[in-house]
Amino acid sequence: MNEEYSENKNCKVVILAGGFGTRLKEETGSIPKPLVTIGGKPILWHIMKIYSKYGFNDFIIAGGYRVELIKNYFINFVLMNNDLKINLKDNRIDIISNNHEPFSVTVVDTGLNTLTGGRIKRLRKLIGNNRFMVTYGDGVADINLNQLMEFHKAQGKIATVTGVRPSSRFGELNIKENLVTSFEEKPQVSDSYINGGFFIFEPSIFDYIEGDLTSLERAPLERLSREKNLTIYKHNGFWRCMDTFKDMEELNNLWNNNQAKWKIWE
Repeated sequence: MNEEYSENKNCKVVILAGGFGTRLKEETGSIPKPLVTIGGKPILWHIMKIYSKYGFNDFIIAGGYRVELIKNYFINFVLMNNDLKINLKDNRIDIISNNHEPFSVTVVDTGLNTLTGGRIKRLRKLIGNNRFMVTYGDGVADINLNQLMEFHKAQGKIATVTGVRPSSRFGELNIKENLVTSFEEKPQVSDSYINGGFFIFEPSIFDYIEGDLTSLERAPLERLSREKNLTIYKHNGFWRCMDTFKDMEELNNLWNNNQAKWKIWE
C-alpha cells in the first residue's frame, strides 16, 4: 500500500443515514433510505464501495430511522453475501465462498429526529481530533476521492464541500476563487454548483455545531462561508442523488444496462 492509501486508511468516513426519506415513501415506509437497493445492493453499499476504491474503509454509519435494520444488514453481511453449508444436526454454519469487503463499520443510533449537524456532533468521541469525511446516504458519484483530499489539504480551510451541477433541487453554493461566499439550502434553480455531499472536515467543525437540532447545511456551513473557511471541490463528472422513486428507477436502469458511471471499483 502506497503512502497515499496508507493515510486514507486512517481517515474515518461518516455516512449520514438517519433521515426518514419521505420523498421515497414507496420504499422507505419499512426501511431506511440507505438500504433501498440499486442492482440488488443497498445504495449504502454502493457509497462505501466508492470510498473503498481509494482506501477509505473505516466507516461510521450515523443512523436514526430504522437503525436496527442497518445494524442487521451488517451483522448478517457475511452470511447473506456468501454460499453456506448448514449442518442442522449440530447447528454449524460453514461459509464455502469468499465474498468479503475490507470495511470496518461502526453503526451509531444518532437519534430519530436529530438533524444532520447534530448527528455529526454525536460522533465527536469516535472521530477524535482527526480530519474526517462525511457524505449523505443517498448520493453516488464517479468522484476521485484522492484528488478531493489533496484539494482540501492544499486549501488549509476547516471544511470542503463537493460542488456538482445536477438538474435541480439542492443547496446552492455561491463561489469565488475556490471559496464559498454563501451557502443557500435548496434555493431556486440556477446555473450554479450545488451541495453534492462528499465533505471533508477538520475537527474544529464540531465547534460550529450546537446540538441535535443543528442542520449542517444551515448555521454551520453558512457561518463557515462567511468566515471564508468553506472551500468547494468542483466535480463536473457523474453525480446522482436518490431522492425520489423516479431517481431510484433511473439508478437501477443505469446499473442494469452497465451504464453506472459511479461503479469505479473492479
